[in-house]
Amino acid sequence: MVEQLRLMAVHAHPDDESSKGAATMARYIAEGHEVMVVTCTGGEAGSILNPAMDRPDVLENMAEIRRGEMARAAEILGIQHRWLGFVDSGLPEGDPLPPLPEGCFALVPLEESVPPLVRAIREFRPHVVVTYDENGGYPHPDHIRCHEVSVAAFDAAGDPERYPAEGEPWQPLKLYYSHGFSRAKLLAFHEALTEAGLESPYDEWLKNWDADQPDVIERVTTRVECADYFPVRDEALKAHATQIDPTSRWFAVPLEMQREVWPTEEYELARSLVDSTLPEDDLFAGVREKVTA
Repeated sequence: MVEQLRLMAVHAHPDDESSKGAATMARYIAEGHEVMVVTCTGGEAGSILNPAMDRPDVLENMAEIRRGEMARAAEILGIQHRWLGFVDSGLPEGDPLPPLPEGCFALVPLEESVPPLVRAIREFRPHVVVTYDENGGYPHPDHIRCHEVSVAAFDAAGDPERYPAEGEPWQPLKLYYSHGFSRAKLLAFHEALTEAGLESPYDEWLKNWDADQPDVIERVTTRVECADYFPVRDEALKAHATQIDPTSRWFAVPLEMQREVWPTEEYELARSLVDSTLPEDDLFAGVREKVTA
């Protein structure tokens, strides 16, 4: 009999969990497994991206509001949730870029930011950990730091000599990077919308895509079928009302078209302590066979 499996997804800000891998998490919850999202920062420096929420009272209470949004998204997805408690670094803009604010997550030394995640791993005991790649998915300083902290914690959590104050050692068996935004995916949706006579919001995005930049789809090792859970994903996204405009391009592709054109979420296997055959269709591939009651 296979033990109940556990997945941990480590994200930089509230709403990242709903825009990256949410349908996968909802699928595993529905299958009876446990999922925990760890959010590194409170998203305090986030902008209001939904015009309907662009009010002074929202901006003044951004931290509290985003905590409430995260709680609603977690309830919709059925996941467990944990805050690491670091401060949002914000996305620096300008030329030259301004310095990051003192004390923000991206500037906290790894020897201070890794132990809380090690503790979370040792307490939840995930078999699989998902985070961002070395580019953060996109080059936000908190996303890049999230990658660095996640990889370091994955490596340290099973070592009894490292961070002994953070609990009994636990070694996750696999580490993945999520790859949600690929050129191939955008192009597939763009072409499907165009062929159906619908307006595509991706035309300019694709035109501005650096043709010399390798598509992350080339790094994908694992495609998880999760189209049945796209509606759950969308409801979780909408829970983050300060960040997600329900009339935006997030929802431009009809759900039935998504199911037909791109019914999966994509990942890159970065570390594995079990045997599995690539390409995979399951984040627990190789884990299911190894972990028994």
